[in-house]
Amino acid sequence: VAAYDQGAHVTYLGPTGSQMGKKETAADTARVLGGMYDGIEYRGFSQRTVETLAKESGVPVWNGLTDEDHPTQVLADFLTAKETLKKPYHEINFTYVGDGRNNVANALMAGAAIMGMRFHLVCPQELNPTDELLNRCKELAKENGGEILVTDDIDKGVKGSDVLYTDVWVSMGEPDEVWEERIKLLKPYQVNQEMIEKTGNPRVIFEHCLPSFHNTDTKIGKEIYDKYSLKEMEVTDEVFEGKHSVV
Repeated sequence: VAAYDQGAHVTYLGPTGSQMGKKETAADTARVLGGMYDGIEYRGFSQRTVETLAKESGVPVWNGLTDEDHPTQVLADFLTAKETLKKPYHEINFTYVGDGRNNVANALMAGAAIMGMRFHLVCPQELNPTDELLNRCKELAKENGGEILVTDDIDKGVKGSDVLYTDVWVSMGEPDEVWEERIKLLKPYQVNQEMIEKTGNPRVIFEHCLPSFHNTDTKIGKEIYDKYSLKEMEVTDEVFEGKHSVV
């Protein structure tokens, strides 16, 4: 939509609109698309696929979402935070609460390190990011004047936050069987009014990449309620619809 609004000619190829990875290799598709278009956004499951497109197409390629990363989401979230808080990035305390291994958590941590922000990742130890990613982000943060903290201590992690951010507890590509374990691990990390108050910041804002399971008005929300008697998951409806939310 943004490209179209700026006068560009755009084409959308959905899951059934291409033979990439089925009858045609990603590299072959990349070379064809690179001869037809000036830029390609890839939004799909495989990080390997977007890297192949970037290598083989000969045109700019950007990641709209993969199983490992979500950089375009971070651009939008950081801009929203800066505009709302009216602070430069190096003064923003950004806290992510939830599954510390998922693509959004990975992208936010890397983005915060690049921008020199103070970033806290609050999650159970079982859901910590990989050591490789964490060490790389800590090095970037040090170079840019930022700070990275990973902790399972909710009080310590959220204190002083300007932004509280969360995402769904089960990410794309994960089987339904993980719901029970994930709920047990992450229920204490639900973003609720108590957590908002623990920040000690009356101006803290809440962000979410969406979709969000904050009530039972969705098919999955209803199924989770029927099976686990849980009306709200990663964030309560009170917070999602409340004054701190900029979703």
